[in-house]
Amino acid sequence: MGTTRAAAPLGLAQDCRSLTIFPDVPPTKEVWYYKHPYPPGAKSHNHGKPIRIEEFEAERAWWRTEKHGVKSRVENEQAWKVSISTIKAGGFNLDLKNTHNADTGTGDVDHLLPEYEKLLTQSAETRAKLKAQLMEALSR
Repeated sequence: MGTTRAAAPLGLAQDCRSLTIFPDVPPTKEVWYYKHPYPPGAKSHNHGKPIRIEEFEAERAWWRTEKHGVKSRVENEQAWKVSISTIKAGGFNLDLKNTHNADTGTGDVDHLLPEYEKLLTQSAETRAKLKAQLMEALSR
């Protein structure tokens, strides 16, 4: 069994009770990400609807037991890995997007502008109809 090293972020109070344990393993080559989905019908977790341990079954199944090791993990829509070289190139920013979700970006202006103008026209037509109905109702 290897030795372990303990580390806590710098600048924390002397009596910090949070401790991260790093097993004595080879240098990191890749970092795994897993996007935890909300349960069906939920849009967020909060004080009234806290996260429940049962929600982590998918992560448990994906993570597997230690005997299977990291090599048994596979990428999917919820899980992806990023190479350490990519993380270094990004200045060690770990806020990386899921590579399995296409980034739609802001879109093509030549496509979006006509769509926007169409929506503006529909909105104006609906407003005019509502105004006419309101005027008719008030004139009775």
